[in-house]
Amino acid sequence: MLTKAVYAGNVQIGGGARVTVQSMTNTDTRDAGATIAQIRALANAGAEIVRVSVYDETCARNVRALVDASPVPLVADIHFDHRLAIQAVENGIAKVRINPGNIGGENNVRTLADCLRAHNVPVRIGVNAGSLEREILQRYGGATAEGMVESGLNHARMLERAGWDEIVLSFKASSVRLTVDACRLAAKRTDYPQHIGVTEAGTYEGSIVKSAMGIGALLLDGIGDTIRVSITGDPVREVEAGLDILRAAGLRKDYVEVVSCPTCARTAIEVEALACKVREATKHIRKPLRVAVMGCVVNGPGEARGADVGIAGGKDGGALFVKGQPPRAVHGDLAEILLAEIQRILQ
Repeated sequence: MLTKAVYAGNVQIGGGARVTVQSMTNTDTRDAGATIAQIRALANAGAEIVRVSVYDETCARNVRALVDASPVPLVADIHFDHRLAIQAVENGIAKVRINPGNIGGENNVRTLADCLRAHNVPVRIGVNAGSLEREILQRYGGATAEGMVESGLNHARMLERAGWDEIVLSFKASSVRLTVDACRLAAKRTDYPQHIGVTEAGTYEGSIVKSAMGIGALLLDGIGDTIRVSITGDPVREVEAGLDILRAAGLRKDYVEVVSCPTCARTAIEVEALACKVREATKHIRKPLRVAVMGCVVNGPGEARGADVGIAGGKDGGALFVKGQPPRAVHGDLAEILLAEIQRILQ
């Protein structure tokens, strides 16, 4: 769905731009050195926007150093005190995130909007199911998709009345269903770009499932302009997971996709070890290629027909197939044979 274009620094969000990947630092923002190091690690992993928590004046003062050292646009995450948002903007932040449930009334929003407009800085209105305004909760009998969207659009209208509409919306819950319902409803009611993700999704294993379901469902609907996978722990894993979700949704093509069979009694090679070795050796490649690792020569070549190159294992070697050509018998280290063929194709 085509949404309004908003710019965080030089990164376009919405307006037909490709869906970007975000993450958030979990270092203490008062420690500029540690935070800069983590920002760079996230950028190296593929993050295109990074958010930092700005929760006191020391954090807000540090924004200048963080911005100067960052290879990607930074977002200031603000709760409770709109004055910290203003200070972050004046120190060069590319985007601000506020939570409508705790930023204060319309006077605070108007004061912040004046600053955002003066510095041409967009704002994300981040609605969380767990921190909705009391009156919204009372009206809807709890956290609902309708209440979340009403909260976000109410605050968007506050900003609009203050003369600022460079807005990104997000509607997040720990419930996949509630998150998806809210984002779908918002997409029907506004053309503001959406930042999507399932919040409080838990540790790695649980988060991957919930995030792939929630973010994936929305992306396949054409909803979502920037994503953040929420994982307890190292935020670099959020970036890696986010890229994998975009790839699975067909929105990123610049990578080597390794497909492999689930194995059965006919399996003649160590499929998992071989597939993992190929994936590890090719994960740095930013060219589109589909590689298949199949366990037997009975069904392997046929099942991997859509691959550019692949190996099907046999008792005494394997079959190498390349771009629909007849398979060729090969012997020796199948992983090295396959990797050599990949390099030849990419040259």
